[in-house]
Amino acid sequence: MDNFFHAHFWEMILRATLSFFALLMVARILGKKQLGQLTFFHYTTGITFGSIASEIAAQAETPFLDGLIALIWWGVLTYLMTILTIKSKRARVIVDDKPTILIQNGLILESALRKNRLHMDELTMMLREQAIFSVQDVQYALLETTGRLSVLPKPAEQAATKQDVKADVTPPTYIPTEVASDGQIIYENLVELELTEEWLMKKLKKQNVQSVTDVFFAQVQANGSLYISLKDKARRSSP
Repeated sequence: MDNFFHAHFWEMILRATLSFFALLMVARILGKKQLGQLTFFHYTTGITFGSIASEIAAQAETPFLDGLIALIWWGVLTYLMTILTIKSKRARVIVDDKPTILIQNGLILESALRKNRLHMDELTMMLREQAIFSVQDVQYALLETTGRLSVLPKPAEQAATKQDVKADVTPPTYIPTEVASDGQIIYENLVELELTEEWLMKKLKKQNVQSVTDVFFAQVQANGSLYISLKDKARRSSP
């Protein structure tokens, strides 16, 4: 009995480990999308991947090889369908659908709401998530294939740009980048920014920081300045 339990235990450990890496491999092959950008097709595919992997890992009655083949074949089908949608607009519409206009020229399209099984409470909630509290402020609203709402406010309600107010539009010198964390210099980021350790230490000393070990977080800003947040201990001991 003990030998059976021992063998069963290690079998399940092995199945779970192999399922984990098989799922990871398939996910990496299929590419990366933020959860909020997933279409219905990719969402259901992801659920299926998880279901097959959990069946392989947790159900001893399921033949491991059969489950692994199903997981890999589902990944292949998904990959092929993704390639097809990239190549063909018609296939893309069939698989992912297309955006639907819900508000056009400030008017709510009732037929579009009914088609997408939405009611006004849901529409107004999605507008509020875009910081729009009045429907009359909307020129266009489109329901994307991800289920998110894209909104174009009426011209009078749009925020002014820097060009509108003739502000400086010079491109930033740097992308804000972390260069020190928890007392350690992140050298690869300095190299990427074409900066040196000497430059960093000069910036620290200008802000009365004598050692990088006192720094909890340091980030180069877009204009080349340095944001510094000290460790609690260093902050308490500073004058």
